[in-house]
Amino acid sequence: MSGHGGRRSRVERDAITVEIGYALFSAAFAAAVVFGAVAGPVLVFELPDVVARLLPRAALAPAAAVFVVRVVSVLWRFPRAAQPSQPGRTRPDS
Repeated sequence: MSGHGGRRSRVERDAITVEIGYALFSAAFAAAVVFGAVAGPVLVFELPDVVARLLPRAALAPAAAVFVVRVVSVLWRFPRAAQPSQPGRTRPDS
């Protein structure tokens, strides 16, 4: 929240929207890479039917975990609000 009445400014809302979009996009990309790494051998090698059916299903769990961890880690690092380092001081070099 900003310091003026508890409402966020348009710039702050836009920054949050961009950060959420980045978190979702980068998480989807990372999950796709993990899914491809685990399930990819099915496309490259001739594997038994059981393994060919199991690998893509087994790839869902780590891909989902990577997605959630990535979203949380990106959004966790996003600054909540700009606050001076010492209460009562407003200049960054104070």
